[in-house]
Amino acid sequence: MMPELLLNIHRVHDWCTKTLERCRGTCVLEGPWFANMIMVITCDPANIHYILSSNFSNFPKGPEYKKIFDILGDGIVNVDMDLWKKQRVIAQASIKHHLFHKYLLRTTRAKVENGLIPVIEHAAKQGLVMNLEDIFQRFTLDSVCILVTGYDPSCLALESPRVLFSEVVDDATEAIFYRHVRPECFIKLQKWLNMGQERQYRKAWEVLDDIMAKEGHIRFCSHLIIWLVSRHPIVENKIIEELQSRISVEETQKRRFFDVEEVKDLVYLHEALCEALRMYPPIPFNHKEPLEPDVLPSGHPVHPNMKILFNLYSMGRMKSVWGEDCLEFKPERWINERGEIKRPRACLGKEMAIVLMKAVVSSIVYNYRIHVSEETPVVPAISIILHTKDGLMTRISTRWD
Repeated sequence: MMPELLLNIHRVHDWCTKTLERCRGTCVLEGPWFANMIMVITCDPANIHYILSSNFSNFPKGPEYKKIFDILGDGIVNVDMDLWKKQRVIAQASIKHHLFHKYLLRTTRAKVENGLIPVIEHAAKQGLVMNLEDIFQRFTLDSVCILVTGYDPSCLALESPRVLFSEVVDDATEAIFYRHVRPECFIKLQKWLNMGQERQYRKAWEVLDDIMAKEGHIRFCSHLIIWLVSRHPIVENKIIEELQSRISVEETQKRRFFDVEEVKDLVYLHEALCEALRMYPPIPFNHKEPLEPDVLPSGHPVHPNMKILFNLYSMGRMKSVWGEDCLEFKPERWINERGEIKRPRACLGKEMAIVLMKAVVSSIVYNYRIHVSEETPVVPAISIILHTKDGLMTRISTRWD
């Protein structure tokens, strides 16, 4: 099965989904005998809950994870056990501080109104075709840099300056993806010969070393949420109606931006975000290694040094989990069930990301109509972070005169 994976690497997310559906949610991939490579891939919710929650202590990220993500050093994403606990306590104290939340709300609104909207407004007035994904990557980079360092790199501007940081992150995440599916001996050979993805990775690391001290970067999938909403007029109208319910009648037919406080409790907007994240999770897969031999709820035995890859992209597309309409964008499916997994290693920045997405999505959907080009298909790129292969080419028009 490993050769089949490599043959389908250009469409790896969809291949994994079809393979896992055929294997009832879990399969075992074995590499050539000399590579000593064996991997369990699963999208079974019971297995994922077991690994991330009910038996969390037996499934650290492990030394292989740190080797693959060596560019992250001893950061909180990369470490386990006591070191992870110490870093989490420090990060949690900062993120939960009331002054941090005030600063987050103030800087997010300022960046939306003074950075994002002028660029969108310019494209709408000039009738320009723009790459919406690129615009949101720039917005995210600026927002996070302001939040973490107080410095605005002004990547989001009318002249669209080159953003070297984003380019090298793309190169690095593609190389890290290939490290998941290639034998270690092949990776070492590429390093020794300084070729292929490992050469690309080394160059990216050199650039990141120069600028990591003053910049940070996360991506979130606001552009994909807006794309999904634009393709479903009924959903779009419901979001607009829900936003209008929070303002006076006189304001309902003109341009309006919303505070985070105004949108944080909106039910339908929240469900639309959950549905978009189900279909397009920012991190499509991750992996762990068991400390001790164990048996997953699906009945698959696992042992130390075996990589267990859990595929969130595929889990969101399983008929056995979501029903026959799993490929349809239906926010209503979240109204009665929150669908949240409580787990020890839950993302500390989740609430911050949701706040950012609500602020951005409400501002764009309420004030503009999005027309995505049908000529450029929306296909996931080969990466450990979900983004499109060719961007999201979009024409924008104003909703209110």
